[in-house]
Amino acid sequence: MAEETRQEMGGHWAKRPALSKAETTPAQAGPATQAAPAMPDPQDQRDITAWDEEVFGSITSVALSEEQRQRLATARRAYPRQRQAMAVHWHPEFIPLNLCMARFTATFPNLEQSLVVPTQHNQILTLEGYAGTEVDCYSSGFNRKVQLLLHFQADRMARADALKSMLDHTFKYRASQFFEFMDSILDPRWEARMQEAAALTGADEDVVGFTRVHTHKLRRLVEAFEGRTPLEMIKNKVLSDYFTALKEAHPEWMVGRALMLLKAVKNIVKREFSLQYFYRASEVIEEARYLGGGIVIPHPEQFWPILLADYDVDGYEVWNPASREYTEFLIKVVNRENRVPRPGRRKVLIFMGDDTHMSEKAKEPLRQDPEKAGREVGVQPAWEEMSIRKSLMLTGVSLAGVIEEYKARLA
Repeated sequence: MAEETRQEMGGHWAKRPALSKAETTPAQAGPATQAAPAMPDPQDQRDITAWDEEVFGSITSVALSEEQRQRLATARRAYPRQRQAMAVHWHPEFIPLNLCMARFTATFPNLEQSLVVPTQHNQILTLEGYAGTEVDCYSSGFNRKVQLLLHFQADRMARADALKSMLDHTFKYRASQFFEFMDSILDPRWEARMQEAAALTGADEDVVGFTRVHTHKLRRLVEAFEGRTPLEMIKNKVLSDYFTALKEAHPEWMVGRALMLLKAVKNIVKREFSLQYFYRASEVIEEARYLGGGIVIPHPEQFWPILLADYDVDGYEVWNPASREYTEFLIKVVNRENRVPRPGRRKVLIFMGDDTHMSEKAKEPLRQDPEKAGREVGVQPAWEEMSIRKSLMLTGVSLAGVIEEYKARLA
């Protein structure tokens, strides 16, 4: 039976055969995963309530109230003494860029030098003369999905049809993981995944049953409102957001255990998600270079072998809030690489990324992930940490110097 993925057709999510090799240039990987309709849980025949619909609407809505807009535009903390700021790894998501920049300006009221480029997942956004994206792709050298940050002068996007097509395909394919996530919880053919996740988290039958009942209810909501749900809101976090909201109606300890189980299942799904229909990293790099773009490898500590792949990139991200354990080691890696003659290659630059997800700040405070909500565009305290600052000084690196150099490369 042909593999089925979810693709947007006429504004709705519908099943269609997987993309053929004639439609893309898939990397050679293992067999594609098979998505199948979830088997309804016989225990879950309860009606969808008005509360369920309200919660689903709130977690998939891109509309903002005046109170939300005010909260988004207001800085949590200001840094009046900071004169330089660089933000080349952050995600506006559905938050308007003018609100993002109002918050950024309030955070750094006295900047003299800055570089701010939004990097939406698999979508190009432009801001103040620059364009950027974070691309999911496939590294054949070590058979892993990796990500690349791409940055451009905005006017280069006039001839970026090929890149936009690649990103559109990747965006839709990546979004199909959400349905595989739900299938892994509900479909008996994925039972091994649930058993593995339950063993990892110590989830008993009650937690597993609770998770399945409410995942099936969410699945019914997704199908009921598919024509009215913005495409960009169909992603894995909808499931965890829905369960977080369940704390209002169910014991918090039960919801907490279910969230742990969901996270374990999600990690398994990501591990097993077919790489066959991602573009190769080398293809993405080639297209970015054709357009005169800059390329940065984000959070490399999550996939160490990429440091040995010898990709033609401008720099490595040595710190972000989710990847900060090996910052000093990564600085040494960059320094060592720059000592080796690289004909035709410029030196590798050091970057840091705040990895801010702006939509987290739009949620009601009680529904926010405190760690993610605490991230701010351009706030990278590692530049001033004493041990890291010493390592940077030994290599002659400064934030001002990186901003100046990268701007020159993009120009």
